[in-house]
Amino acid sequence: MKKFQPNWSRRQFLSAAGIATAGTAMMMSPLAAWAIEEIDPRIAKIVADTMGIDTHNHIDVPLNTAELPGPKIDLAAEMKRSGLSAICMTFATDYQKGDAYERFLNGLTAMDEQLKVNGLQRAFTLRDLQKAHRNHHPAVIQSVEGAHFLEGHLDRLSVAYNRGLRVLTLLHDSDANVPLGDVFTNPIHYGGLTSFGANVIRECNRLGILVDLSHANVPTVTAALKVASHPLLVSHTGLDTQLGQNETMARMMRPRLISKEHAKFLASTGSVIGVWTHLADTALEYAQNIRAMVDVVGIDHVCIGTDTKLTPAYHPPGDKRGGAGGKMGGGSNETWPDQKFGFYYTVVDALLKTGFNRDEIGRIGGGNFCRVFDAATKGHH
Repeated sequence: MKKFQPNWSRRQFLSAAGIATAGTAMMMSPLAAWAIEEIDPRIAKIVADTMGIDTHNHIDVPLNTAELPGPKIDLAAEMKRSGLSAICMTFATDYQKGDAYERFLNGLTAMDEQLKVNGLQRAFTLRDLQKAHRNHHPAVIQSVEGAHFLEGHLDRLSVAYNRGLRVLTLLHDSDANVPLGDVFTNPIHYGGLTSFGANVIRECNRLGILVDLSHANVPTVTAALKVASHPLLVSHTGLDTQLGQNETMARMMRPRLISKEHAKFLASTGSVIGVWTHLADTALEYAQNIRAMVDVVGIDHVCIGTDTKLTPAYHPPGDKRGGAGGKMGGGSNETWPDQKFGFYYTVVDALLKTGFNRDEIGRIGGGNFCRVFDAATKGHH
């Protein structure tokens, strides 16, 4: 298998840029300005001192020109409430037929406007994340789920990069019109990673875009790891051993989860795996799912990737889900019914109760993601 850096040992990689142990390198500030007074001071201190990053969080924005810029969403308030330092702010373009590239550009334009009215900025490098954290000002990392917008045009990656894209989930629910690889919930068509998919990974490595292999089947992941020159991310999944007794849920979720062997292979390349919230009915159960993943791959290869929506969902006018006025509702800060505080505060509390210490929470919370994000974007702007 291809080595990511010819002159790097695994230990050197894990300590690259001095960020492997987020419990020390990421703990850069006193209590953040947005810490909640009512919460346990120990929890508030950890939230303030570590980078909490949700590596896969959807922000719904209009993708059709006629609906731009869409209703204002209070992203800044939800981020402050959550305690997160940053989110990988993502959207997908494959839910409608037609010009995915136009929808992609419209989505970015809508997000530009939302960031402007919320007083937030995109982070392009680890240094940007560190600066934002020092200033107690949440940031976003622009992501897109599925490379459908490329439509076979590799040069569109440069356009996307210049518009701020820094995390690309190669695949999503539907196959692209110029396929990149096999989606794990769809019939096998391509035998894994396609030649175009391989070229997209190489171009992302060249430009400085972190590649996310969520939604890819095992042959696609295996081939991608051999092509990539940097460690990769699987932002939202879980172990297939974590399925409960609900057979309906098991049938739906099983293809979306990974085996212990698959997880270990990813970790052996320096890559990082995000544990999502969909298999957990409580925050404590979520922390236990994180513990299970850590027990398989080690503390340096696990992160948070909820696959939820921090801000309430936007539905176009006339959409039956939102009514004629584009009703909005729901959010990551209300992930569990008994949740009293914002998302990251709640997760830190649960991780402490599960036996993780402050240093380990720093790695899981954001340090591990920062390591692979830095490897992908270092030397770029």
